[in-house]
Amino acid sequence: MEIRSFSDSLKRALTITMLTGAVLSFSSCDRLHEDLQPCPQGVRLRFVYDYNMEFANAFPSQVDCLTVLFYDSNGNYVTTRTNSTSELADENYRMIVDLAPGTYNVIAYGGLECEQSSFSFTSSPSSIRMDQLQVELNMTSLTQPIGTYLHPLFYGRQEVTIEQSDMEYNESTVYMMKDTNNLRVMLQQVDGTRIDEADFDFKVVDDNILMAWNNDVIPTRTVEYLPWARGNASPGELPDDGGEATVAFAEMSFPRLVTTNSPRLVITRKSDGHKVIDIPLNNYLLLMKSEAYASMPAQEFLDRESRWKMLFFLQGGIWLNTVIEINDWVVRINNTEFGL
Repeated sequence: MEIRSFSDSLKRALTITMLTGAVLSFSSCDRLHEDLQPCPQGVRLRFVYDYNMEFANAFPSQVDCLTVLFYDSNGNYVTTRTNSTSELADENYRMIVDLAPGTYNVIAYGGLECEQSSFSFTSSPSSIRMDQLQVELNMTSLTQPIGTYLHPLFYGRQEVTIEQSDMEYNESTVYMMKDTNNLRVMLQQVDGTRIDEADFDFKVVDDNILMAWNNDVIPTRTVEYLPWARGNASPGELPDDGGEATVAFAEMSFPRLVTTNSPRLVITRKSDGHKVIDIPLNNYLLLMKSEAYASMPAQEFLDRESRWKMLFFLQGGIWLNTVIEINDWVVRINNTEFGL
């Protein structure tokens, strides 16, 4: 009985080994023998957008379409992959791309492939070198000045290397940053009396419609960004007479802010053309940076933050330019510091 049992077990073990070998022979790959299928080789890309003030990955919730360009180590175009499906909303999404051994520059854009995209390539990526790649605000579909909400644009770059000996897809992560901003400006009289947005013109002035392959802003021409939304709102009743306070607001959308530029926020009173507010925008937005991030470079802060709110207090229709509220931070102003 024991001998027969051992023999049966041995036969079963040999059978399993032979079947496993057969399966492996059908699934094996080899780079040296033509009679075996080639091994899959390339890269498996993850995309992360945590370059924000929350330091948390918002790629699945904010990026709704993706364009990924591949260039070789000499900057020559290799291939493009796109995705505009709901797969991007999955934290586990990965883009798998077959690539031959070599070193590649990966440049990714979020927001270009979407139907409502506000940006486009100035030339087809397949017809130019990497260092000639440029993305431009789509002026052909926008009027000048620009008074529309810009569809969010994201940018990322990574270098990947595929070795000849690699037997599977390399794992790599492309870290993205946001290239669009939204600014909500509010005006309020100090005494709470009524104020009407129709009495004012709002605009942001900057030269930032064109970005290079490395995401640098390329100077071209100055553009005025006008409100895509505006109106009046009420923060509640006045404490003294029970009347209702009002706030005038306007929202403007514009591309990347860079410290090498000098964008300005200009608010003009329609009745006489008086500039109620004319300030260097970057300088004022940087006032919001908490001391908790004192060591963070100015450019990094401007890139991480993308949703801005500014509340100006007026007295008799004139800006009381000693205080301003930016993203819920109340800041006292020294005008000489900014050369107003």
